Parts: sequence; C-alpha cells; structure tokens
Amino acid sequence: MKTGSNRKSRPQVSKTGQGYSTTPGIHSAAQFAAWKKVVEHIHPRGVKILMQLWDVGPLSHTSLQPGGRLPVAPAALAPAGAGLTAEWQQVPYGLPRALETAEIAGIIEDYRKGAQNALAAGFDGVEIHGANGYLPDQFLQDRSNHRADRYGGPIENRARFLLEITDAAISIWGADRVGVRLAAWGSYGDMGDRNPLSLFTYSIQELSTRGIAYLHLIEPRATAEQLGLNTAGIPESAATLFRQAFKGPLIGAGGFGRESTAAAIEKGQADAVAVGRDFISNPDLPLRLMLGAKLNPYDRSTFYGGGAAGYTDYPALGKSEVTV
Repeated sequence: MKTGSNRKSRPQVSKTGQGYSTTPGIHSAAQFAAWKKVVEHIHPRGVKILMQLWDVGPLSHTSLQPGGRLPVAPAALAPAGAGLTAEWQQVPYGLPRALETAEIAGIIEDYRKGAQNALAAGFDGVEIHGANGYLPDQFLQDRSNHRADRYGGPIENRARFLLEITDAAISIWGADRVGVRLAAWGSYGDMGDRNPLSLFTYSIQELSTRGIAYLHLIEPRATAEQLGLNTAGIPESAATLFRQAFKGPLIGAGGFGRESTAAAIEKGQADAVAVGRDFISNPDLPLRLMLGAKLNPYDRSTFYGGGAAGYTDYPALGKSEVTV
C-alpha cells in the first residue's frame, strides 16, 4: 500500500455559499492573497494541494448570508436536520429560496472564478464538491430538486448543474486537473433519489467522457452506519458499483481503515483512498501507516469550531517510535 500526503482545502466560491462561520473562501482579494502564502509554504516540502470548490446551498443559515437573506436551493424545501448559525448555535435548517433559472449562470460563474483564483494562487488542481447535500447534490437528487425548467425533471436535466460547473472548472484548468466528489446513496443533508443507480451512472459516465483527473466517491454504507441509519438496500461499495462507468482514476472515501484501504487498492476497487478523520488526529498519518504504528483516536465533538483542542494538538510519533 502506498501512502502520501497530498492535501485539499475547502473554500466556498461565494459569500452566499458559506455554511459555517470559520470556513475560508476563494472569492475575495484577501482570501486569494492568504491562500497564495499557504501554497508557497507547502510546495517546497513536496506536497501537492488541490482546492475543493464548495457551495453549501440550503445547508446554510441566514446569519451567514449577506444581509441576512435566505440561502438558495433548487427548490424551496427545508432540509431535515440541523445546521449551525454564525454563533455556532445548532438550529433546524430553515426554508431556502428557490433559485430563478436566470440566477444559475451567476453561480456557475462563481465556480469558474473560484477555479481561476485557485490557479492564480498556485494550487495544483481543483475538485468540485458535489456530495453531502451541498448545492450540486441538491440539483442532482429528486428529493431536493422539484424544478420544472432545464435544471429539473429528467436525470439529464438534474445533472446539468454539476456538469456545467465541472465544465467551468475545466475551462480554466483543463480536464486533467479537475476532480469531482460524489455521494451516491448519501443521505447527509436529507439527500435521496428514487433511482440513484440510473442517476449516478449517467452523471459519472458524463464526467468520464470529459476526461477529468479523477472521480472521488464517498462510500454510502460507511456514511449510513456513521449516521446510525438502516443500511438495507444500500450497496456495499459505490466504488465497485460505478467502476465500469468511469474510465479514469477512482478515489474511495468513507470508513476505510488500514487493512480495508490496502484491500480496496489491491482488489482494484479504487486507485486511491482518501482519509479525513484519522488525518485530523494523526498529523503524521502516512508515516504511521507505513510503520504499522498505533493511530491517535479522534474526537468528533471538536471537528466543527473551537480552538486548538482536537485540531492541532494531536501528538506526532516520538523519535523512539520511528524505526524504519
């Protein structure tokens, strides 16, 4: 099993796309300047970094929106569950405002500008975050997309927004520096579709024809188990299910451990595995995996908001533990 330390950052492409009070953006001059410093700091250390372009859509709160306006969505449907205010108070998701057809081109332009700013800041590529109930996912799935225009109804229409923002990023980077993240059967953000197999097969095939750098799939069973949901009828592995629909490199994510990561790659289920939670608690995760060292357990309660506790205070291996 190969290990590496390539990183992603997750900035929102506009102020209206923000869902949490401390998340960064890539839509202002100050943000661009700050990201440029980050990239210039890590590149000499041999690390590649991609920018994950992000718009949370209705999973936002009016306190985070310019002028306290309503967040936007494909349809005026309040997601189930709770989000966070600008003061980190947990509250039920509110009713968003349905986007007018004429407004959608402006959001696609936000993605294009985000990709352009990422290129100018020196990043190595971009990833479209199309999962977890965020705006592209809301357009894809029919539980949240009740539109009657060219962005709603048939699968081809519901996939249009995802494909157009992908094309916008490709127009800046070229296809070989653009990845896309999806979550078929993902239920986070109250997502759901009556025919996820057809929906995601079509979307993934369309992404494949564009020759994008990679497809990043969140495993649905791992997500369901994490949320305590019934996994009946959910495929064991989205990476395996959609492997034939995508001709490029495929990244699996969600619930992978040391052994399952190695098995997924050895079996050809995925070309790489993305790790999130264990990387938070183990700043030297690639080294620990290579040595077979014990991993620090993570504290999920510290993931969203707060200071250094549970974020930058996890210990690295001591010198006596590093024996290669």
